[in-house]
Amino acid sequence: MVASVKSSSLIERLPAVRGELVENAPMAPLTWFRVGGPAEVLFRPVDFDDLAAFLAGTPEDVPVTVVGVGSNLLVRDGGIPGVVIRLGKAFMQVEALEGHRIRAGAAALDVAVARAAQEAGIAGLEFYRGIPGSIGGALRMNGGAYERETKDVVIEVVAYDRRGKRHVLSNAELHYTYRHCGAPGDLIFVEALFQGRAGDKAEILARMDEITSRREETQPIRTRTGGSTFKNPPGQKSWQLIDAAGGRGLRRGAAQVSELHCNFLINTGQATAADLEDLGEEVRARVKSQSGVTLEWEIKRIGERA
Repeated sequence: MVASVKSSSLIERLPAVRGELVENAPMAPLTWFRVGGPAEVLFRPVDFDDLAAFLAGTPEDVPVTVVGVGSNLLVRDGGIPGVVIRLGKAFMQVEALEGHRIRAGAAALDVAVARAAQEAGIAGLEFYRGIPGSIGGALRMNGGAYERETKDVVIEVVAYDRRGKRHVLSNAELHYTYRHCGAPGDLIFVEALFQGRAGDKAEILARMDEITSRREETQPIRTRTGGSTFKNPPGQKSWQLIDAAGGRGLRRGAAQVSELHCNFLINTGQATAADLEDLGEEVRARVKSQSGVTLEWEIKRIGERA
């Protein structure tokens, strides 16, 4: 049975907002795995100013967690204490600018950025067609695919800190490494500026179509999955290590390692977050025993175990 986060006082400690505050808000429907407990309070700001005012008025001891579209996210069954912020429509804008640049809100889907760039004849952002998430997640995790990463194209990022102060960070200030952003963890990214180059619309579209085809052929994209589960160790592929350790098709309850691509975990039906996380840990243990390599989680795991 999935637990609920109980609070009779948290919402009373939060500032007035123009957006929406919901107590014990279900999080499972907001993740691709479709598992996990509720948020103690879920906040959906209506715009940048609403977000900034909320942060400025929220007590510092209240935990604040930001989520995107939940494509690379595992919410544990015990739910998420504090406030979960989910950015909405006002943060989804995507705009092509002069100089082969794209400005995008953090809630914009990665694929929407790729499409906008293609329609404007801007090359270099096609790889976002292969990342099933939102720009905020790509910024926070240095999301990448098909030999390109966010650090290769981002110019600057707009963010708010826990006190509601606005910051503009350059690429260098984000301190990107593989699947990692070195900017302070309490910064909430709201917008980014990307640099592309001049390109032919038809050629860009052809590259995006190729990426789509490759994903459909090699990844279980039509299942309840969280995307790539583990980071690739230097010079190695996680899926090859998992396969060699006998992980392909491994199950725990209704959680399963994908037969098609064994760096993907799947909820085949009624899996719990614990089933999926424990299966992932079993995979890590098998790989460690077989090859001596310690796999690092790429999926973001948040909240408390039941």
